[in-house]
Amino acid sequence: MASAKKWKRVAASQDGFLPVNASKNAADLYSNRKKRVSKNKKKNWNKHSDVQDVELFLDDVRLQERAVGGLLSEKADDSLFFVDLCNQEKTPQTEEQPPPVTGKRRRKVLRPLRIDMILKHDSLVPAPKDVLSHQKPNAKKLRRIAERIKYQAAHGKVSLRQRQLLNRRPVIRTAKKAGSLQTDSSKDPERDFFDIWGGEGEVKETEDKGDQWYLQQTCKKRVKRPDKTNAEPSVLPAVEVIAPGGSYNPDFFDHQALLKEAHEIEVKKEKVAAKLKKQLAVDRDSKATEESKFQEQVEGLVEEEAEEESEDEESPPVGAVSLAVKKTEKQRKKEKSLKFKAQRRKMAQQVSGRRQQLFQLRSLKVLVKQREQRTVERRAQRKSNEEAALSQPRRLGRQRFKPQDMEVQLSDELAGSLRRLKPEGSVLKDRFKSLQRRNLIEPRERAKFVRKHKIKYQEKRAFREITI
Repeated sequence: MASAKKWKRVAASQDGFLPVNASKNAADLYSNRKKRVSKNKKKNWNKHSDVQDVELFLDDVRLQERAVGGLLSEKADDSLFFVDLCNQEKTPQTEEQPPPVTGKRRRKVLRPLRIDMILKHDSLVPAPKDVLSHQKPNAKKLRRIAERIKYQAAHGKVSLRQRQLLNRRPVIRTAKKAGSLQTDSSKDPERDFFDIWGGEGEVKETEDKGDQWYLQQTCKKRVKRPDKTNAEPSVLPAVEVIAPGGSYNPDFFDHQALLKEAHEIEVKKEKVAAKLKKQLAVDRDSKATEESKFQEQVEGLVEEEAEEESEDEESPPVGAVSLAVKKTEKQRKKEKSLKFKAQRRKMAQQVSGRRQQLFQLRSLKVLVKQREQRTVERRAQRKSNEEAALSQPRRLGRQRFKPQDMEVQLSDELAGSLRRLKPEGSVLKDRFKSLQRRNLIEPRERAKFVRKHKIKYQEKRAFREITI
């Protein structure tokens, strides 16, 4: 045995010898020494275990199941082979084949096409089970509910919903007229008509019939809307009619009244502008002069020296410390008795004040009446202010509402006829201001153009040319 191993080593060491696995050393192939590997860890099982033959076998089984529908060894011959009937006339007939039909045309036997048979799904691999299709949401809860219903039915108990349905009042239905159709068809000439422009009396009558809870749960009862949703944001009309003086041929007095109103508006504007100009104006008397500047610079220089001298005289000597004097027992008792007397005096004053109020009942009643009257007046004033605020534009955004300028023609600008009348203003601007005045949209200003990037100036060649 030892000689055989020796000759194998010698043959492997000769030149020109090619081992089966060229990647490995030839001496190692013929060595009887096994490689020691620790297989007590799972990572070494796949690393040092040869399972290639098992994987090839399993791949072959899977391929047969996908392509043929099972193992070829277990398939019947009829499923693997078929009889070619194209050359049936040339082949001699056997005893098993039926005799040919003579006299009548042979009926063609319908067979499936070969392409359909190839595309037919014949795999024996079962489809994956859809777990979600077998699951039911809240199955445990529904099972408990069913068990409770079954238990209640066995013991003669009725649920709350069933009791409410049994106790609800039946809906009173009006009997149909005699001779009317049994079905409620829209083509029935004798059907009842419903006035859509009528009041809500018919709807309320139908709501009053039956159980209110049942009607609410079945969405047959209207939800009560809060009163605030029906309130309008402003009491102003959508289209305001201009005063009689704004006509193309107005009356003299009406036109003068309109001119006076426009004049008062312009006067108010002038007063506001003059007040602002006065506030921003520079007061000449408060301007600084040369003398005031010099006085300001010299101020405090002479007085500081006198203050320093007085501080030196009045300042206590350095190191002197004022010590707190300790109170004696007699002083503490005296302070305590004074404090007690002050409290008693205060309590006596309060008691005497309450007694004196008994003699002031008449005056107190008058004060209470006056206060109640003042409260009623304030409430009425607050209510009037709220009503007046409904006709005024509210603050809906950052900008305040600016009323539109009044369109008025002077006496010498009146045309007297529609043919010579000059149009003024803009209908679009008037509608836009009306929406702002009625608090439907917020007042805004036109967005200003803001340049994102700076303008780059480039000198062209034509500017650099010198012309003579």
